Amino acid sequence: MLEEFWFNVQYGMNHVLDINAYDHVLFLIVLTVPYMFKDWKRVFMLVTVFTVGHTMSLLLATYGAVRVGVPIVEFLIPLSILIIALFNVFTAGKGAQKEKVGILFFSTLFFGLVHGFGFARELQMLIGPKDNKFLVMLEFALGIELAQIIIVFLVLFIGYLIQTIFRFSKRDWVMVLSSIVVGLVIPMLIDSELLG
Repeated sequence: MLEEFWFNVQYGMNHVLDINAYDHVLFLIVLTVPYMFKDWKRVFMLVTVFTVGHTMSLLLATYGAVRVGVPIVEFLIPLSILIIALFNVFTAGKGAQKEKVGILFFSTLFFGLVHGFGFARELQMLIGPKDNKFLVMLEFALGIELAQIIIVFLVLFIGYLIQTIFRFSKRDWVMVLSSIVVGLVIPMLIDSELLG
């Protein structure tokens, strides 16, 4: 029982931390880069919004209530990353990330919903005929959350180092990292089956 639990949690963590499927990491980078450790409540809120989105779509997909085609999901994931990255580039240093509800929250919820459908394919491979679907989904989701916390912490920590030791301004750090993500995500969009 404990072995199965740990296997499912690790599977969720590995899905996020997989070097070949780095879209999730890119999203978390652009979501977190405008913030510092003192903004942890806001970052936590954004990650929670993401969690709500992907848990909803995981539930819907796991129980067969909604089906979304793979090409659409694989196009929408990089598109949502691009939206947040461009938002960061154009609003760096302007305090737009401090708004109560805005494009970040809606994009985060949208990305969570979309990515949940991407997770659902992985989850189907985990669920055996005798497994409790809901329990396996929760364990898988727990692994995803643990991996997200690790990535968010690393982004905040590296940002802290860059801004204090190397004296990068916050604005420059946000613009440089977000621009790098834009450069990485555009080929993902171009190579998607929907555009290809």
